[in-house]
Amino acid sequence: MATLLNIQEPPRRAPQGFALFALGFRPFYLLASLFGALSIPLWALQFSGILSQPYLAGPLWHAHEMLFGFTLAVVVGFLFTAGQNWTGLPTPKGWKLALLAGLWLAARVLVLTPYGVAAAVANVAFPLAAAIALAIPFVKAQNKRNYFFVGLLALLALAAAFIHLSQLGLLAAHAWPGIRVALDVMLFILAVMGGRVIPMFTNNGVPGTNATRQPRVEKTALGAVLALLAVDVIGLQGWPVAAIAAVAFVAHAWRWALWQPWKTLRAPLVWVLQLAYAWVPVHLLLRGLGELGQVPSSAATHALTVGAVGGLIIGMMTRTARGHTGRPLRADRYETACYVLVLLSAVVRVAVPLVAPTLMLHAVMASAVLWSAGFGLYAIRYWPVLSRPRIDGRPG
Repeated sequence: MATLLNIQEPPRRAPQGFALFALGFRPFYLLASLFGALSIPLWALQFSGILSQPYLAGPLWHAHEMLFGFTLAVVVGFLFTAGQNWTGLPTPKGWKLALLAGLWLAARVLVLTPYGVAAAVANVAFPLAAAIALAIPFVKAQNKRNYFFVGLLALLALAAAFIHLSQLGLLAAHAWPGIRVALDVMLFILAVMGGRVIPMFTNNGVPGTNATRQPRVEKTALGAVLALLAVDVIGLQGWPVAAIAAVAFVAHAWRWALWQPWKTLRAPLVWVLQLAYAWVPVHLLLRGLGELGQVPSSAATHALTVGAVGGLIIGMMTRTARGHTGRPLRADRYETACYVLVLLSAVVRVAVPLVAPTLMLHAVMASAVLWSAGFGLYAIRYWPVLSRPRIDGRPG
């Protein structure tokens, strides 16, 4: 009998090189995670007086930077990456992507200086530039289903303009309504994207789960968020806002239950998204109670920003980074640790002050440490993933 030779090919080496600007998620995920980890120490430098006379300071800086710095970076990175898939046309990469990342970074630095006009220009220009960059492939491909993302980025630019014009004394209004509108826009973006991807990821990651979407629930959930945005734009307060928030709470809790979250506990890449989205109805419930004076308004804000935004961001940054770099869609112990740290940060920041108001300062400090640790660990773990080419040799 002839002997069959078992000839094995040598193992294929992963492509080498620098790929940080190969696709939108790469620089913006890295920058956002680094900024998320460093934002608390930066705030401490403000309070210590080391960063003297910043243009934005204290709570306004914190709120502005978590929205227009941290969250917007991830949203833009995600949309540039998804937009290429939706249209089949390229979104910014290479030097164009590097310029946009540089504009984002300049905006973060300038708000910590006395140069208010320059900071305002940079912070309004970034979402506008991102909107234009996203609009080009959408219009060419006639991808009308996603045009509204361009409008939302433009609305964020308007909110940023309102904040900065107020801060510069050029607008006879306080800056905080602009923050409120930006929070609503971010909530709507999360609600849309969560509804698109969480049921799909749940069914793909946990076969047999049967996560579903019901058209009436979807329309009510998204419509209620738009109604909240509308009343915040016109400045309504009190029971009308509480009534809308109550409807939104029921719709989003129902929506979440249809995704079968209790069946996902053995899949970290899935349960992190499910647990993060659970903070959306919690936020809406607290928003309504806050309008009635039953709880501090900061509880609702941090349920959204730390719980929903932070949790969905850390979950999506790991999943999409793995998928778009050719890696298995499986969370390891480092990624699971990131999930636990960020979601625990939300529990501490929201629940402890509600249950024990005297422990507010301790809760804020503990939450800050957990948050910084979670995103710092992501930045360390994913720097080589985001800066190197895909391991399968494909572009992106």
